[in-house]
Amino acid sequence: MSSDWIHPDWPAPPNVRAFTTTRAGGVSDGPWSSLNLGNRCNDDRFHVGQNRARLCASLPAAVNWLHQVHGTKVVQASAKLKDEPNNEPNNEPEGDALVSFEPGEVCAVLTADCLPVFFCNRLGTRVAVAHAGWRGLAEGVLQATIEALKEDPCELLAWLGPAIGPRAYEVGTDVTEAFATEFPEGFSPRGDRFMMDIYTLARLKLVAAGVHSIQGGGFCTMTESERFFSYRRDGITGRMASVIWLE
Repeated sequence: MSSDWIHPDWPAPPNVRAFTTTRAGGVSDGPWSSLNLGNRCNDDRFHVGQNRARLCASLPAAVNWLHQVHGTKVVQASAKLKDEPNNEPNNEPEGDALVSFEPGEVCAVLTADCLPVFFCNRLGTRVAVAHAGWRGLAEGVLQATIEALKEDPCELLAWLGPAIGPRAYEVGTDVTEAFATEFPEGFSPRGDRFMMDIYTLARLKLVAAGVHSIQGGGFCTMTESERFFSYRRDGITGRMASVIWLE
């Protein structure tokens, strides 16, 4: 496990394990340098497989990966066979969040500016991770994940992982209009455009859904170029993984 990977600072029970990778510690080169874990961003598939194997060396089981589509579908994790191919896109179910109620089921989402959000309950019996780009955030991926956890939202904890920061995320009115109930709290004007604060918007969505223990935020994937991949900054780039499981 790389010392540069990010471990959530949140009051989760000790059997809840989670971290977010950075771009350090892999074998990919060029714009994917070095720990690219995404298999849909035109990196060499052999390199992606090696990177995923390095990730799995720090995990109790194979990862449940998703084919992410910026939607709101939540997928139930399952224990996967250790010899099942772990870098084949066709094996990945479509969705943008994973939930697990069983130990050893590893849930992960991939990001490179979008917001990863970890969830667990106070008892340490339920975990989830969601991929929240602006579209999924607006359409309710966090609310859908909370519902899939089948727990009183007041008993849930949330942690906001590395995403594009509020001083770097410029958007148009098409985006602000998607957040009518959160406008203007999550935006600040810049000429005829707006700067979007994805962390504030996520907190507003979580509080509205009944979750009040919310930690994390404060990163910027776009400006911290040595540490994070950023699609908006580079176009062609890799993906980080946010991984959670129950011991």
